[in-house]
Amino acid sequence: MVDKSESALSAQLADDAVFHSPVVHTPQAGKPIVMAYLLAADNVLGNDSFRYVREIVDDQANMAMLEFELELDDIKVNGVDIIAWNDDGLIQDFKVMVRPLKAINKVWDEMGKMLEKMKG
Repeated sequence: MVDKSESALSAQLADDAVFHSPVVHTPQAGKPIVMAYLLAADNVLGNDSFRYVREIVDDQANMAMLEFELELDDIKVNGVDIIAWNDDGLIQDFKVMVRPLKAINKVWDEMGKMLEKMKG
């Protein structure tokens, strides 16, 4: 079973981790902001329909690409997580890409709501 707790996520992230959002134009740098985005994404996208459908792992390059699918309010979301880790095995870089446009608009809306809720 996967431990999805905040402490488990924190233990997997490098202090200088960077998150690349599908809707924010600039990279989000630093463990606290990366954690906020990943926790919000888990809340928004981590419903019962979420599943990884394809995985490419290159241990020599310390990278993985994971394709996922889910439904969000009857909108089919297809996306890719591109993850790179450092020599200590900690996540250094996390990029999310989402398609189609209808899905990205829905994710943007829901993520904005969740990030605001988490601030409050």
